[in-house]
Amino acid sequence: MNEMYLLNVEGVKKKILHGGRGELPEFKDGSKLTFHFQTLKDDFERMVIDDSRQAGIPMEIIVGKLFKIEVWETLLTSMRIGEVAEFWCDAIHTGMYALVSKGMRRIAEGKDPLEGQKHRCGMGNMFDYHSTGYADLDELQRVPQPLIFIMELFKVDDPSSYKRDTWAMNKEEKLSAVPVLHSEGNRLVLLKRYQEAAAKYQEAVICLRNVQAKEKPWAEDWLSLEKLIMPLVLNYCQCQLELGEYYEVLEHTTDLLQKDNGNHPGENVKAYFKRAKAHAAIWNEKEAREDFLRVAQLDPSLGAAVKKELRLLGERMREKHVEERQRYQGFLPNPVTAEPPMKAGSDHITSPNVQEPRLPTSSS
Repeated sequence: MNEMYLLNVEGVKKKILHGGRGELPEFKDGSKLTFHFQTLKDDFERMVIDDSRQAGIPMEIIVGKLFKIEVWETLLTSMRIGEVAEFWCDAIHTGMYALVSKGMRRIAEGKDPLEGQKHRCGMGNMFDYHSTGYADLDELQRVPQPLIFIMELFKVDDPSSYKRDTWAMNKEEKLSAVPVLHSEGNRLVLLKRYQEAAAKYQEAVICLRNVQAKEKPWAEDWLSLEKLIMPLVLNYCQCQLELGEYYEVLEHTTDLLQKDNGNHPGENVKAYFKRAKAHAAIWNEKEAREDFLRVAQLDPSLGAAVKKELRLLGERMREKHVEERQRYQGFLPNPVTAEPPMKAGSDHITSPNVQEPRLPTSSS
């Protein structure tokens, strides 16, 4: 089949190279399309720029999620399963190809596709070109040109048939996923599978943060979402305490306390308590004591628990001081005994009194 025909999009032509099977699939919003592609220059040599089969990684896009090369969704949703088609696309559709190709190449090379990426506005990109790290892509970036895409569509997954990444969900789906993730995280904690539990809590927080980002900061809806986020972050911090990631606990609990400003005293008590535990674990005695005392002040019913933690903290700090004293003892010079002055005329120099050096004290 060599007949070329126009799709209902300006600057796009299609040629079917191998007919697919069955009817045209139903491409719902959220459907995942899996395909292989080749990108060729539109010249006499038809030089291949990219080939996903050589890279060994098929491409996936989600319908309705505005892939950077928007025309690709148009191309793929004109295809049947198993179909191979060649598409000619004018330069008006290919301006973003260099950046997309760079990301795909870096993934195939086992590198971070976003490494070194800076946010740039559209006007900045029009007048200021930065190297992609690939000479052929730099050329396409400087001078967008028509390209040929040969695509083979081999799978269309219904939105309900696969676990979608957070970014691919709409607002309602994200909000519905949160209680499920929260419950699953709690179940994993009971099994002491803290790493997996932390991942569930983190995914739930990401869902809520994505929804919250579209609300006006500190407005009612924004604050309602923040109230849902706090217990998830605290559960995540508890997992990190169990895993020994104390600095991460300090970062997240401090962020919660700074944002909340006393609006949720119950959650604040938990945040102070977890932060105190993290401080104690890394020998920040002063900060740990301050946070533990703050817990007792906010919730007097926890006085006994705080008293126990302060006792344990004192014992650990004393053990640490003893260990340090023993460790440094072998490196200290023996005290020098002062000798009486020699008689006048002696060739010896009088030794000064030398005091025993003091041991360094541990900083709190």
